[in-house]
Amino acid sequence: MSRDTDVLVLGGAGVDTIIHVPELPLPYADSYMIDSGIRTRAGQTGDFVAVALSALGLRTHHLDMLGDDPEGDLVRALHRDKGIALTAVPQPAGTKRAVNLVSPDGRRLSLYDVTRGHPDDRLPEPTVRALAEASRHAHVSITQPCAHALPVLRESGVTISTDLHDWDGENPYHEPFAYTADVVFVSAAALTDPERTMRRIVERGRAQIVVATAGAEGAYLLADTELTRIPAAPPPAPVVDSNGAGDAFAAAFLHGWLSGEPAHRCALYGAVAGAHACTVPATETDAISRDALHTRTADLLSVEQAGTRTV
Repeated sequence: MSRDTDVLVLGGAGVDTIIHVPELPLPYADSYMIDSGIRTRAGQTGDFVAVALSALGLRTHHLDMLGDDPEGDLVRALHRDKGIALTAVPQPAGTKRAVNLVSPDGRRLSLYDVTRGHPDDRLPEPTVRALAEASRHAHVSITQPCAHALPVLRESGVTISTDLHDWDGENPYHEPFAYTADVVFVSAAALTDPERTMRRIVERGRAQIVVATAGAEGAYLLADTELTRIPAAPPPAPVVDSNGAGDAFAAAFLHGWLSGEPAHRCALYGAVAGAHACTVPATETDAISRDALHTRTADLLSVEQAGTRTV
């Protein structure tokens, strides 16, 4: 069977409106004067993963539901400009939207418009099956249509990854994603005990690898039953926005994993790509190149090995 696509990205297409605010949380006031402008651009979690994978040289195809609206046109234009294949299933409720409040230190508060969808939304099974059977791997966003696609993906024989984002380890909605995927990413932000949650994912599901990202504190990597702490990579420029950092981490990790790299090196790829993403303004959609990723990771490995020799 021909596998013409390296990674099929399901879900997570949409548009964000970016508003830079003086601080987070934002104190109540009748009005704020925003001197940096208010801008709308294409790019939610699936878009960011697709762009990052493509920038690393992986043949990428994105599948999601889009409305016949200006927001959908922005998403289509992003994929066209980046040379990323896109299959857009009509969404009568409109393209997904969010408003991101971004503080001066790069932190983000996202407000999602949940009216742009319906619990019964489905990605057509024949389309999912055909695209999956032409792909080496599928990365699945935790949107409702993608939940229904999980059994079809598993039947197709592709390996699967997912990002649970700020899961608290308890919400049952996330469990089908967590227990179906071979590689699971999750933010440690809402986890009271990251290791316990990570090990439970492995015990109850199919995951070979679980990664819990922890922002400036690095990440936790669970592979072959061993839990390892991965240091954060130094950003190559001032941090301006954390939006998309987790998506960049996942994409770079998958770049290494699909190439057969050891899990530890894959996690370092992720750390470097995530740090790069934090230096990209919220109004832009950009990703680290393969050459830059490899060079910066080699530098990080050198520092890590030097520290080991010193000890």
